[in-house]
Amino acid sequence: MSAYLHRFGRYLPERVVTNAELAARFDRTAEWIENASGIRERRYAVADESIADMAVLAAEDCLRDSREVGLLILASGSGATGFPGPAAEVAHKLGLENTPALDLPIASAGSVFGLALAMRLAEAHGNVLLIASEKMSALIGGDPNTAILFGDGAGAALISRDPGPWRLIDAVLHSDGQYRDDLKSDGTLTMNGLNVILHASRKMPGVIQELLDRNQVAASQVGAFMVHQANLNLLTRVAKTLGVDLEKFFSNIASYGNTSSASMLIAASEWSETNSVQGPVVFCGFGAGFHWGAVLAERS
Repeated sequence: MSAYLHRFGRYLPERVVTNAELAARFDRTAEWIENASGIRERRYAVADESIADMAVLAAEDCLRDSREVGLLILASGSGATGFPGPAAEVAHKLGLENTPALDLPIASAGSVFGLALAMRLAEAHGNVLLIASEKMSALIGGDPNTAILFGDGAGAALISRDPGPWRLIDAVLHSDGQYRDDLKSDGTLTMNGLNVILHASRKMPGVIQELLDRNQVAASQVGAFMVHQANLNLLTRVAKTLGVDLEKFFSNIASYGNTSSASMLIAASEWSETNSVQGPVVFCGFGAGFHWGAVLAERS
C-alpha cells in the first residue's frame, strides 16, 4: 500500500539573532560567520518557549482544520534527557488524547528517519503527523565555531495512506555508533566539526545515490533536493559530488541557521508554497549518532 505526503507546516520564533550580535559575543566578525557557514541570521526561542510549544504551532500550521491523526511522531535531539519525551505533551495539547505518540531523540537526522517510519506506518495508522522541533540555543556553549551555526524552530508534515500530492516511493537509513562522541549533548552541545563535515559530505551524497540507484533514477532527473540545512558549504559539496546544480538544493539556511532535525521540514514547508517541480524529490538528513538517510518521493 502506498503512502503520500499531503502538506507541511512550520514555526519560527520571533527573535532574530544576527551575525553582528553573535560576533560581539564570540570575538568574530559578521562577515567571517557568513563566509564560514552561509548564515546571516537565525531565530532563538524565548526562555519559556519549549520544544513542545514550538511543535504544537508547527503542527497546527500543517494540520489547519484537520485533527484526524492516527499516529504522532516527534523528532528532537534537543529534548529533555528524562522521560516522558515531549511527544505525549504535544499530542495532548493538540487534543489527540488516545493517539499513540512516538519520540525520536535524533539530532539533525530525526526528520528523515521519521519520514521513513511514517511511510511504513501510514498503512496501519492512516494519517501520521510528523513533527521535528529543536531548541538548539539552549545547548550552545562557549565554542564560537559551534555557536554560530544553530537556531531554533519546528517543522511538520502530514503523511497518509490516502492519496495526496506526493507519493513516497522508498527510503534508505543508516547508523554508525563508532562516531557517537563526535556530535553529542549532555546539556551543552559539543562537536568535532571537521570530522562531522567530513562524514556528512561523504555519507549524504552516498545515501542519496544508493536510493536513486535502487529506484533506477538518475540524479539529473531529480527535480529538487530537500536536505538538512547544516551549512551552505556542505550543501555545495553534496551537489558537486552528485553532479547536479546547486539551485536544485532548496536552502533557507541564511535566514534560520541550522535548526537540527527541524531544518529539513522547515525548508520543505517553505519550498512547497512556491514550487513547480515536476520531477522526483529527494529528502536527506545526517546527524548525531551518526545517523543518516534519504527518502524518495514523486508527484502522484
